Amino acid sequence: MAHRPEVLFVCVHNAGRSQMAAALLAHHALGRVAVRSAGSEPGERVNPAAAAALAEWGLDITAAVPTGLATADVEAADVVITMGCGDTCPVFPGKRYLDWDLDDPAGRPVEEVRPVRDEIDRRVRALLSELLDGAS
Repeated sequence: MAHRPEVLFVCVHNAGRSQMAAALLAHHALGRVAVRSAGSEPGERVNPAAAAALAEWGLDITAAVPTGLATADVEAADVVITMGCGDTCPVFPGKRYLDWDLDDPAGRPVEEVRPVRDEIDRRVRALLSELLDGAS
């Protein structure tokens, strides 16, 4: 059995960008990739505009709970994707790190979150293609 890659999405509050990215990757990967998300300073709830933007595509993140970033999450991941958490994410040798510079949807209406969702989806699809290239 081939190794199932593990991806960790990290943003400050784990309420918008990282939640959308995790939901989109899990949706597109169909179980072929393990997906987690976390925040360096987790919020109290998922951003309602982020949830609304994904709901337009039939994805429901309303039950998701922002989670704090743990060292074990980073250690377990093959790819760590940060989204504006700066240097608060622990760095381990041998891990692949990507920084996705994306607008923070916090406090924005769904109309302004849609372009962020669309860009995350584009990047998630490219990452998935790369991760599964040559996998059986």
